[in-house]
Amino acid sequence: MAKTAIAYKEKMKELSVLSLICSCFYPEARNKLMCEFEDMEVKPINKRASGQAFEVILKPPSPMSDATHSISSPPKKRDVSLEDIQKKLEAAEDRRRSQEAQVLKALAEKREHERDVLLKAMEENSNFSKMAEEKLTLKMEQIKENRQAYLASMMERLQEKERHAMVVRRNKELREELTA
Repeated sequence: MAKTAIAYKEKMKELSVLSLICSCFYPEARNKLMCEFEDMEVKPINKRASGQAFEVILKPPSPMSDATHSISSPPKKRDVSLEDIQKKLEAAEDRRRSQEAQVLKALAEKREHERDVLLKAMEENSNFSKMAEEKLTLKMEQIKENRQAYLASMMERLQEKERHAMVVRRNKELREELTA
């Protein structure tokens, strides 16, 4: 569309320049028809100081051009037999079955994947629970051993203090006996 408009503008420029040149050489009046092309006529409407106006008349396509540009009719449809229809129906049914099988296969694969993911999650959860339980058991055993060691060291210190107190008391009694 844009190319047609540009070509039209170029033609109009050429025509106006040609008209000006021709009017200089041929001052006599000419017929109203200024120019005739294969598919359009150009007639001047009026001349003014500001410019010229033209009437462009597009011609309908001529019968000669119809012969060259005629559109061929679509090829005639051949008669369709019952066997052809049956074959096409069977092929369509096979395609439908194949497509349905593919959908079912994809659905089965998806369910299998979901089941695998669920089993893996359950296994990881079970392993985590076992590991947490083992860690807790080890920690409790360590705490118990540490407590027993602490109590044993406290008892040892207490016994050491008791022995020291006995030694101090004996020494005190011995001094009192010696001084008395």
